[in-house]
Amino acid sequence: MRISTALAAALSTAHSDRIIYDLTGIERQYDTLLDELPGIQVRFALKACPEDEVLRCLAERGAGFDAAGPAEIAQALRTGTPAGRIHYGNTVKSDHDIAEAHRLGVRTFATDSVEDVTALAEHAPGARVFCRLATSGEGALWGLDRKFGCAPEDAVRVLAAARAAGLTPAGLSVHVGSQQMTCEAWQQAVDTLAETLTALAGRGIVLDHVNLGGGLPALGYQDRHGNPLDPPLDKILTVLREGMDHLRGRTPAPLDFVMEPGRHLVADHGAVRAHVARLTRRRQPDAADAHWLYLSCGKFNGLYEMDQLTHRMVFPGHLDAPEHVSAIVAGPTCDSDDAYGEGRHPVRVPADLTSGDPVWILSAGAYATSYMTQGFNGIRPLPCVYVRGQEGHH
Repeated sequence: MRISTALAAALSTAHSDRIIYDLTGIERQYDTLLDELPGIQVRFALKACPEDEVLRCLAERGAGFDAAGPAEIAQALRTGTPAGRIHYGNTVKSDHDIAEAHRLGVRTFATDSVEDVTALAEHAPGARVFCRLATSGEGALWGLDRKFGCAPEDAVRVLAAARAAGLTPAGLSVHVGSQQMTCEAWQQAVDTLAETLTALAGRGIVLDHVNLGGGLPALGYQDRHGNPLDPPLDKILTVLREGMDHLRGRTPAPLDFVMEPGRHLVADHGAVRAHVARLTRRRQPDAADAHWLYLSCGKFNGLYEMDQLTHRMVFPGHLDAPEHVSAIVAGPTCDSDDAYGEGRHPVRVPADLTSGDPVWILSAGAYATSYMTQGFNGIRPLPCVYVRGQEGHH
């Protein structure tokens, strides 16, 4: 996965730790998604990158936002995005938060239970609701298969209850899991949506949109052996285009389509400039020797997802290093979870690294700032820098 010239230049000239976003790259990724899925309406999953500059550049492109609560709704509104392009996409919400979202102007809410419908009818009267269907989460790095969603027959019951309560049953949604790596998951989701649309039509409930959720993968991650994960993005997009056509044939009224991409838009267009704290060799409790590479940035200040994926790392002062070692990569805190991967999978790093050497951690633009602590062990969150550039890759 190549990085843009602008991002490479910003990393090269940085003399302290930071996270850098290429706004031009994010805009280009957004435009490409619209080209690949004609007619799709994007509601960016705000939680993936709650940075005002990133949100503003997407809003100016025409994106709306998938918000998980009143604070995110307020942040989305500050970009100038009209409330009609913001939905409350969290099925878990209190009475207070429903009322506050309604006060802020949001009129479209996710749901997956009759109890939630009852609360919406009381605190957001007349609102539009879309019901989230459960998926297995198989094939994704994060399955999201336990906390959210309901079965098709329950979705019919939920939307019928919404109609009876004076709400507008407006749509269905799915989420196939974050960083979904298979085409089959999307095809199964389409099949479930089609089944549910047919069942709803039998009850006289005709929806106006289907929300295909998040899950579109980023391309720059590696497995724990340093190999590209290489998700079949072209095939996934083909399944989605064909699925949209299929679903349009399952309802007597025009059907709009929404997606909630998060990491797909931002992950590969953000990078962390960190530095080496120490490369050391230690005797482990099992008496085996192991190299450990301690970085200035770890799970609690930018790399929260390090348990599930490996970011490509570049050591700009050691591109032609004659010798490499297998090292366990860890962050700077005194927390044992602050290290890469279950089982502590080693990665290949230059053997001559010294304290203070810069390291670029690529494809780090998703969930980096949203999961940062505000000072665990006294380590401050990374400052954010935004760059723009012309075409070109490094």
